[in-house]
Amino acid sequence: MALIKNVSRVLNLRGAVFTNLTHDHLDYHGDFISYRDTKKRLFDGLSKDAFVLINRDDKNGLFMAQNSKAKLLTYALKTGADFKGIIIENQLTGLLMRVNGVEVWSQLIGSFNASNLLAIYGTAILLKMDNLDVLKGISSLQSVAGRFQYFMADNKISAIVDYAHTPDALKNVLDTINDIRTKNESLITVIGCGGDRDRTKRPKMGHIATSLSDKVIFTNDNPRSEVPESIIEDMEAGVSPVHFKKTITILDRKQAIKTAVQLARPNDIILIAGKGHETYQEVNGQRFDFNDFEIVNHFLNQSVE
Repeated sequence: MALIKNVSRVLNLRGAVFTNLTHDHLDYHGDFISYRDTKKRLFDGLSKDAFVLINRDDKNGLFMAQNSKAKLLTYALKTGADFKGIIIENQLTGLLMRVNGVEVWSQLIGSFNASNLLAIYGTAILLKMDNLDVLKGISSLQSVAGRFQYFMADNKISAIVDYAHTPDALKNVLDTINDIRTKNESLITVIGCGGDRDRTKRPKMGHIATSLSDKVIFTNDNPRSEVPESIIEDMEAGVSPVHFKKTITILDRKQAIKTAVQLARPNDIILIAGKGHETYQEVNGQRFDFNDFEIVNHFLNQSVE
């Protein structure tokens, strides 16, 4: 973020895209307004020959484009826009959507990915790429490690590993799962919050996890130099009394994932949130090998042997 102030003076940017603005990095910026204004500098510095592509579904989109000399264009799922998307089907195997009147299938999952695909599509078109080539490219995209990374074990238990470490991201992932599932199965969420980072989001994360899941296991993320129990207490502060019965606390993350697998029954869904693609866990200044996807895969394979 510190480089945004001067980036337009160094680079001749052809455009910039605004996706969303969420509760993140407040430990660095201090407050939401400072974080927002820092992002806005990128758009303020664009020339009249560049473009600004904004997400109309985010209330901060038009604010970001204020005072920019660049040409303004929009994309959206919920409102009218230059690049308009409509979700036709949304499944754990992918989504079918209509982009400016043309149907395209993507292996990515969820409305948040549909929105991101619109941003990709709009940017590519503005950079003069062929429309058909762009749509073909979208249909071949695969999820990267730790971003709604999904698999189903032989016993029909599904596991999803996602980097969701902010309130908005966690809500998006849980909303996506709840939109897709039948509600005849249980959704078990394993989650923690990072230490030495913004504490104000912890109760929000606890509230969202317990409100949108059937069972929640609070555990360590990267506690860093903080006392793990204190992080969990901050998360529990946001849990409604009616949802406390859903929660279990297991500080050892590996044991927490193992417990989630043991609690799950065929057709249940396990979400492991917060670390995503990270292959380590940081505790008291030391990093230890830790990979959520590999660990849940191991325990699920064990459970069907």
